[in-house]
Amino acid sequence: MSEAHISVLLSEVVEAIDPREGDLIIDGTFGAGGYTRAFLERGAEVLAFDRDPSVRGFAEALSAVHGGRLELVERRFSEIRQSLKDFGREHCQGVALDIGVSSMQLDEADRGFSFMRDGPLDMRMGKNGPTAADLVNHEDVTELARIFYVYGEERASRRIASAIVRRRDETPFERTLDLAEVVERALGGRKGAPVHPATRVFQALRIAVNDELGELEKGLAAAEAVLAPGGRLAVVTFHSLEDRIVKSFLNERSGNIPSGSRHAPPKASGPRPTFELLFKGAKAPGEAELNANPRARSAKLRAARRTDAPALRAAA
Repeated sequence: MSEAHISVLLSEVVEAIDPREGDLIIDGTFGAGGYTRAFLERGAEVLAFDRDPSVRGFAEALSAVHGGRLELVERRFSEIRQSLKDFGREHCQGVALDIGVSSMQLDEADRGFSFMRDGPLDMRMGKNGPTAADLVNHEDVTELARIFYVYGEERASRRIASAIVRRRDETPFERTLDLAEVVERALGGRKGAPVHPATRVFQALRIAVNDELGELEKGLAAAEAVLAPGGRLAVVTFHSLEDRIVKSFLNERSGNIPSGSRHAPPKASGPRPTFELLFKGAKAPGEAELNANPRARSAKLRAARRTDAPALRAAA
């Protein structure tokens, strides 16, 4: 693993988390370790999460360089509350989440995330559960269309699902490029489109295989439960489905919701806000970062500070 893998919005995430010497920061999506390294360099301790066992060696080397202040947990980031208890802790001063697939996984053909490289149709971030090949070879046309439409926002979802079912009746899908070609043909070819026709289908399958949206919702609730008063949450998302979940969560938890019509009866006040927004809306990468790392083009950062109000919902 190398430093060539660039952490998106790195300086903005570090500014939002504001790690201090001795703080315990959770990096919920370790990946190439860019955020973790920055937190360690500020003197913090880091508990990092990653379902991918291939990052273990890199994390151990990084921990050795920084005096053992990094521990890697091979679990989902939605399980941070229980993992903290396993380490004898209940609270932390920061939680950083970088949602979605890492550049390392995209670059490794054997992981099956990319339609640009031929590899087995896998897409699992960990090593357990059904693969993308299992979904495209066994789900019925209605479920495949739902996956493509809901998770990929693909308007031609039914046409693509039907093409996949017709083809798999002859030969099951095993490889990424095979699926990408079938999707491309179903959509009538590229026709000079700047984005590959299979982009939304591959995104949808990856989200479904890894339950990414459900994991995000549970992870946000877990962060609310473990952050100490004054602790900070920073979340980087890469498409509208993820950002919508984060925006809705932070708006609700900060009390930043519509007040309703002035003609309607006043609403009863709800529970105290558990977060204060650190800035309005979302931050996006600047021109310099986009030039250096085109994969950052759809990234958005939202961040908030934990209040002393009780968490609204228990997390695992």
